[in-house]
Amino acid sequence: MVSDAIGIASTGLTLHRKWLDAVSDNLANVNTVTATGDDAFRARYVIAQAGEGDSGVYVAGAAYGDAEGRMVHEPDHPLADEAGYVRYPDIDLASQMGQLIMAQRGYQSNAAVVDRAKAMYESGLQIGK
Repeated sequence: MVSDAIGIASTGLTLHRKWLDAVSDNLANVNTVTATGDDAFRARYVIAQAGEGDSGVYVAGAAYGDAEGRMVHEPDHPLADEAGYVRYPDIDLASQMGQLIMAQRGYQSNAAVVDRAKAMYESGLQIGK
């Protein structure tokens, strides 16, 4: 029973770590500029999937944002085209910050489950002494 809890929580830890990686990558590139002829940075979103029975949760894949991004008029930018436009990623900073908080809380919750299951296992070992 305890090993099941640790195993399930470890799948949650892995999922939330990958979610945190994706969000941090998106946040790090929110202001990445490209020329209008190039693709914008594409935000990455983790797709979660429940496992069979009580086996936990897994990363089923990733979805990517639009490569078109958004056009911004910055005529003084070195990458600006003849009309003065550059391309930025279409990443909503507020949404990403919300995702960051949810991923952090999920990671913390799963880590707490592992700690409590470990403490319960250790307490069970003390009974036989």
